[in-house]
Amino acid sequence: MLSSALRILLIDSVDAARTLLARRLRAQGHFVEEASDAATGAEMALCSPPDAVVADLWMPGISGVQLCRLLRSEAATADVVVVLCGESDEPRDRFWAGKAGADEYVPKRRTGELVRALTRACSNRTASEPFFLQLGDGAQDVRDRIARHLDAALFDSVIASEVRALASAGSFERLFDLLVQFVAQVTRYRWIALLASASSYLAIHHRPGEAEAVDAELREAVTLPETPTMLRIEDEDASEAPKAACAAIVRRVPFGDGTLGSLVLAPCAVSESEAPRLVTLVANELGGPLRVAELMEESHRLAATDALTGLLNRRALSTLLGSEAARYQRYGHPLSLALLDVDHFKVINDRRGHASGDRVLAGLGKLLRTGIRVVDAAGRWGGEEFVVLFPNTNAEGALAAAENLRAAIEGMTLEDDGGLPLQVTASIGIATLLPGESIDAFIDRADRAMYAAKTGGRNRVSALPPTVTSEAKALVLRPS
Repeated sequence: MLSSALRILLIDSVDAARTLLARRLRAQGHFVEEASDAATGAEMALCSPPDAVVADLWMPGISGVQLCRLLRSEAATADVVVVLCGESDEPRDRFWAGKAGADEYVPKRRTGELVRALTRACSNRTASEPFFLQLGDGAQDVRDRIARHLDAALFDSVIASEVRALASAGSFERLFDLLVQFVAQVTRYRWIALLASASSYLAIHHRPGEAEAVDAELREAVTLPETPTMLRIEDEDASEAPKAACAAIVRRVPFGDGTLGSLVLAPCAVSESEAPRLVTLVANELGGPLRVAELMEESHRLAATDALTGLLNRRALSTLLGSEAARYQRYGHPLSLALLDVDHFKVINDRRGHASGDRVLAGLGKLLRTGIRVVDAAGRWGGEEFVVLFPNTNAEGALAAAENLRAAIEGMTLEDDGGLPLQVTASIGIATLLPGESIDAFIDRADRAMYAAKTGGRNRVSALPPTVTSEAKALVLRPS
């Protein structure tokens, strides 16, 4: 970078130690300037940047760590080599020196090692144009600048800590809700969005009534998945402000060597200058919490999913059924249930093999996942039995929906391992929840209706009147 002679600024509050080291460095052919305190040394460095600064790690008033942070943050001294010296060779001192941005750390009284560290560090620096900065108030200005940098570092540390704490959220939805509550406290924005690439989750927070405009801005800022899983929060925590010229800020959310998604924020004019740095800081810390939320949701999904069919398993379905029944008992919204059983499934297993039976169950799972409304839910009740929940659906609507399912099942095109067709039909029983009725009684009525469909010739839908016994005649819908 330079000739072997370096211009070195030596800062040490101990006169004898500083004088001795300066003499040794001058003997090596270097030009050495001395300062007895960090404030004076910082003023000298900023006014006329040297090739290198050698400073004591711990000094009264302003430490070498604080001094190094100041030099690194100022344009005049950002590329100046900084070597910090400490009393010991403890890992803690090396750690602090490295975190402050020092190029090297050398224990005191190891002059040969110091000279080699200076040569090594300076040879790795590229030459830059001189940059001089005249300080207005000298040492006091240096102290003010260091105080501002310390405040900024503390602010960054608090922000990072708050974002990392979101790892306890447990789900993507709660993670975003907590993130919104936090970010709204530290900056003003018109809207904020978080996109998780792997899971196609997309969460947006904005003021009520602005969904269409915000969605349009978001599409301009990032590429969205074709069918994202949407979470939208609308409240007045987002700021009311015109779009103006404040473009959305997009930052990737890194994790390891990859990217988990994107954080997008549309700032208000009053926060436009500070917003990019804040969004970058939040996005850089958000990878861990986002990954934990995705893993937790995947774990819950696997625990609630039947592996063969991809539908809810019996435990998850029972939990959901309990929630929907409680909603009905409270609000009076109708709730219907279909219990379906694959006809002659044992014959398929015995004659075509268990692989064919599994293929039938997997095919039925795929049909139920795509053939019902978004508000409906389907699950494998056990063996070849499946349950479909129809919220906000009365008996007539459930009969119609079940008939559509029956026809779709009959029309499925499946083949066994040998390429031969597998003909599949199902018998379906319908029940609609009654006031005060227990879950067991509700399912039992659907089960008895399904049995009536079986005894009535299979491949049909049936529903028992709510007050009849198992011997009573069922209403059976026969396929046309």
